[in-house]
Amino acid sequence: MTNITKEQRNKALAIISQTSDSKLETHLNACVRCGLCADSCMYYLTMKEAKFIPARKVDLVSSIYRRYKTWQGAMFPKLFHARELDDKTCEEMVDSLFGACTMCGRCVKHCSIGVDIPFLVKKGREMLAAMDMVPKTLQATVDAAINTGNNMGIPTDEFVDTIQWMEEELQDEMEDPNAGLFLDKTDKNVFYTVNPREPKFFPLSISAMGKIFYAAGEDWTLSSKYYDVTNYGYFNGNNTEATQIARNLYDEIHKLNCKRLILGECGHGSRAMRWEGPNYLKTKYDFDTLTVVELIGEYIRNGRIKLDKNLNDKVVTIHDPCNLVRNGGLLNEIRFVVNAAAANVVEMTPHGTDNFCCGGGGGALAMSEYNERRLKIDKIKADQITATEAQVVVTPCHNCVDQLTQINHTYKLGIIIKTVAELVADALIIENAELKIKN
Repeated sequence: MTNITKEQRNKALAIISQTSDSKLETHLNACVRCGLCADSCMYYLTMKEAKFIPARKVDLVSSIYRRYKTWQGAMFPKLFHARELDDKTCEEMVDSLFGACTMCGRCVKHCSIGVDIPFLVKKGREMLAAMDMVPKTLQATVDAAINTGNNMGIPTDEFVDTIQWMEEELQDEMEDPNAGLFLDKTDKNVFYTVNPREPKFFPLSISAMGKIFYAAGEDWTLSSKYYDVTNYGYFNGNNTEATQIARNLYDEIHKLNCKRLILGECGHGSRAMRWEGPNYLKTKYDFDTLTVVELIGEYIRNGRIKLDKNLNDKVVTIHDPCNLVRNGGLLNEIRFVVNAAAANVVEMTPHGTDNFCCGGGGGALAMSEYNERRLKIDKIKADQITATEAQVVVTPCHNCVDQLTQINHTYKLGIIIKTVAELVADALIIENAELKIKN
């Protein structure tokens, strides 16, 4: 790491100098260092080193604030544990805030006074982003989304070819040439988004959702250019880049004049677009925004799709994505859908809002620099899954699917991993196909 310049330091300090931000001011000064957050964190539970305690990550950011933004820290830095923003501090920040935190929020549930630790970790990441100190692999993922419209850098013609191929497969399965995966249609009810890893590695996930849309008679479309539900700008700390990625979907749904933005199975992507997006874009959405899990739940309740849960007779357990359950409020909705589609569902311990992260959140899955550490902490998740004796793990997040796939391989669990759409598609009863809406 080269010596940081005065200009870099000033940019970073500007992030924590916003005295009008009462939340930032409150949480920078709130931690009482009680240590109750320690046993909530997969990194600390695995490594048992003090630097992995969530409160220590908070202190990295707040100690800089004390040094430069309080007179006590400026006058008596050692007494008030106020740190210089120098090369050593920055190196520690990168390792701890990027390399040892998935921003899952489990620590917040175990904090005695409710310090929003992921919020402060994100502020620390924003400081590092302002100094161009984002890990290279994570930044490359964001660059791909900015430059190509999706984080995998998939060329448009390659994406279109994949969709057309999967459409032919769907038509054969449904025995209906009108079944389809529709691209760039205007004036539709639903504008659907996917994780780029689906067309690249998991095309059957797209086919499963196409089957559900067909069964529901949905009027829907995908975009051939801006279909990426993910937003790694939320994780790299560069809000300008996060805003641009959010704007891609915002502009595209208006271009196609659709009524509802349906966020595909991605935890952070759903959070970034649904909850953070209006803040990034500084505008209120004039279209409905909901996750695909909620849409499927709506279909089930309204009788638009029919399921036979006995078609999924293997023991199923649910992995709760942090940004959809602990931070997104979908605990009950996910269980409503999964229990409607599977005959034998068991829970992990702990589960729901107290569940452990898959280990790939916070951009961790994109940062190859920390692969060894990431897979090491996942012994916790592997043990959780093994204890359920489940044969299938279902989760409504492709980031989690990727991480669970690596856990499955690393720890030789011998399980099947599915998205919610795949589970539901396997339970579908297709009736009266000739009455379905034709796009």
